[in-house]
Amino acid sequence: TIVELLIYTTILLGLLYIFTSIFSSILDIQLESETQSAIVQDSNYIFARLQYDIGRATSIQMPDSLGASSNLLTLRIQGIDHTYELNANGLLQVTTPLGSSTLNSFGTTVSNLSFRRYGNVSGKNSVSISYTLTSTAQRTHGVETQDFQSTIGLR
Repeated sequence: TIVELLIYTTILLGLLYIFTSIFSSILDIQLESETQSAIVQDSNYIFARLQYDIGRATSIQMPDSLGASSNLLTLRIQGIDHTYELNANGLLQVTTPLGSSTLNSFGTTVSNLSFRRYGNVSGKNSVSISYTLTSTAQRTHGVETQDFQSTIGLR
């Protein structure tokens, strides 16, 4: 009868709405997890790479004086200058005479990059690094953003 058909249709539409809501929530959680994962992976890699390169550097060329701050870092490693800087797309790059490579993925952008040189005149110097990583994926609550800061010294 028509009454039974209306009841079945109402139940079916209710179930369809519930399943659609659950599926949408699952997709939102997956996107949130992926953006958080991209930020964590990129921050770990950037920190590990800077720690490795600063640890094997013989000198810091830029910032050029103690207490100076700059948006680029130049290290001399085995007689070759390695320069860390942002490109126009918000990607952190290291450039040498042999070429350049990107340190973060396309899932994140780097901003507010700053390097500050510390140390004694006759001693080993350190570099304080600060930057902001932002996910490129749009979530329902906006983009994921985290600030990072660390200080690494020459060995």
